[in-house]
Amino acid sequence: MRLIPSSRGGLIARFAIGAAIVIMLTAATTAVAGLLQVKQAAVEISATPAIPHARVTIADPGNPQTILIVGSDHRAGAPFRTANTDTMILVRLDPSSSTINVLSVPRDLQVDIPERGTVVTAKLNSAYSAGGTNLLVKVLEQDVFPELQVNHIVDVNFSGFDALVNAIGCVYTDVDHRYYNNTNLTDYSSIDLQPGYQKLCGPEALSFVRFRHTDNDIVRNARQQDFIRWAKDQYGPAQLIANRDKLLGIFGHHAQTDPDLHKTDGLINLFNLVAFSAGHAIKQIPFPAVLQPCAPAPRVANRSTPQTPCYVTADPAAEERAFQAFMTPTKTPTKAAAGTAGSTGTPNGASPPPKAPSLIGDRGDGTAQAAALGPVAMPVYFPRRIAAGSAYCSGLTGNCPVETASPGSYP
Repeated sequence: MRLIPSSRGGLIARFAIGAAIVIMLTAATTAVAGLLQVKQAAVEISATPAIPHARVTIADPGNPQTILIVGSDHRAGAPFRTANTDTMILVRLDPSSSTINVLSVPRDLQVDIPERGTVVTAKLNSAYSAGGTNLLVKVLEQDVFPELQVNHIVDVNFSGFDALVNAIGCVYTDVDHRYYNNTNLTDYSSIDLQPGYQKLCGPEALSFVRFRHTDNDIVRNARQQDFIRWAKDQYGPAQLIANRDKLLGIFGHHAQTDPDLHKTDGLINLFNLVAFSAGHAIKQIPFPAVLQPCAPAPRVANRSTPQTPCYVTADPAAEERAFQAFMTPTKTPTKAAAGTAGSTGTPNGASPPPKAPSLIGDRGDGTAQAAALGPVAMPVYFPRRIAAGSAYCSGLTGNCPVETASPGSYP
């Protein structure tokens, strides 16, 4: 088997995120629009040919479904040996669960790939280059998660993420630290993001979800799952209904799916399940990855051979536990567990917050601080109670303690 390096780097990753966002946001389409809109959705998705002979197991209506989302630079009809993928996300939709479970599988996972009567040890992303989504699913079901059955495949190609993120009005993102790289000095693309909660549109969102310069594929997978969750939480059914045609148009021209999602019945089966899960939180299931060291390239006759691959491995028992966590529905707490019977004072039957002696109500100060910020593009929250003897601080009043930078921190 010929292994093809991905010259695109993390670029491909963003398109799988876009596909996940579309699937998470399709909830209200059938709930309010009816059969004609579902037929139109089938037409939009069919703008790109279906994956031929897709290796999927069609679930009965109403049953849970597992969707494999792949980010790739493959164009429909082109040979897969010129294609690459570095993002593989499993999404579990279960009508008995209060969460949508998401599991990212590392692209560098060491697997056994069957090809032409032989078995080759390589990275998981090489299965896609060797045989497309069908070989990728075969390896996932046989070598990684033996109990897995993929019900649908969504393979998003190299174009569309920027348009998709901009179409949903961008995404407020919790940038956890400074992200910086100068493409003139390294092989990685440029990025310059300051830390903090901020609105990221196409190019900035792209640089955030694809970043891999100072961390690894595992960290990037977690960041991508966070981005999916933030997008889903911020983009409600009303916005989806208003922009469904535009979103489906972008999706249809930049994604390839299994043939069942080109049919009205297949879309109704999936969309009804997604609609039922619309209000559910995203539950991220971590993959039990073990990062292996990269062996130095040996020298033969004063010439270096290619570097030994930097594999990701996992303990089989830990893989099985992660898979079972992914497949297990999250049960909603009962009212008896959520609060004491007969509790009063707050909406939805929730118990009132405890009245600790060390806490006092100070809504007026919080309201004044929020008003002093002036018009901002996001809601401002403050505690209903604060510790006795303390006060809110603000740069406007100059009563905040001065922070001392730690050694080695950014200026």
